Amino acid sequence: MMHLSLCTISFRHQLVSLPELATFAAGAGLDGIELWAAHARGLKHQPALNGDWLEAMGLGVSMLSDYLPFAGPYPQGREKLRELCTLARHWNTRKIRVFAGKKASAECTAADWHALVCRLRDYCLRAEEAGMTLLLETHPNTGADTTEATGELLAAVDHPALKVNLDVLHIWEAGEDPVRAWRTLAPQVQHLHLKNIRHRQYLPEFAPDNVYSAAGSRAGMVPLFEGACDFAHFLNSLPDGRVHSASLEWFGPAPFEVIARDSQQILRLQTERLCHA
Repeated sequence: MMHLSLCTISFRHQLVSLPELATFAAGAGLDGIELWAAHARGLKHQPALNGDWLEAMGLGVSMLSDYLPFAGPYPQGREKLRELCTLARHWNTRKIRVFAGKKASAECTAADWHALVCRLRDYCLRAEEAGMTLLLETHPNTGADTTEATGELLAAVDHPALKVNLDVLHIWEAGEDPVRAWRTLAPQVQHLHLKNIRHRQYLPEFAPDNVYSAAGSRAGMVPLFEGACDFAHFLNSLPDGRVHSASLEWFGPAPFEVIARDSQQILRLQTERLCHA
């Protein structure tokens, strides 16, 4: 089964309120919302909008997504993590998505790797004290850009508060089989990011400078089952009997239409699988 969320970041360039998004999510058969921390901060002046309010609509916040610093003074990063833990509690979630720095694993020196591990362990200790789990996203140009690097990082940090948000497309981008990657990392995977691309040549569209820009190219972004990565195969390869938490991470145009269509196709895929079981 799939516990499916939309990402509020999909609506970063549109004037859409959270109540509107929640109403849409509930009507589209989604289970929750992945809340971008920038949006959570913007909602501080509306304290009645919180996790209890969402749960009354039959929804939950699957995770809070943000970015922690891996350079500079430790107290600065700890303060940001404290803020994120406070926001997460307000929204009744215990999961905070982070990245493993800003340098590809193959480019990390021994000193870089040691610094990354030490900073992550420090964050994990503090997250655990707050009752939170940090989900490390598999992403290009970070220390978790491949299955091997992600596994090595998890082993080096060696802390129960560190888990994985497996971005399926980015693992495929690294030249790996996403199904094999999932099987390798499965004990630590607590969330999936689902998105697709028309062809490998368009993968740079997901680079931060482009994807966060209102004027960035979206030419290669396509619905989940229309791209180069075979998501039907991936989703059908996930084991039955386990609830998989995932977000439709759509960055292209017409998010309401695309997210609704993708969620319905995932539901049909699951229904067909159950019927043939």
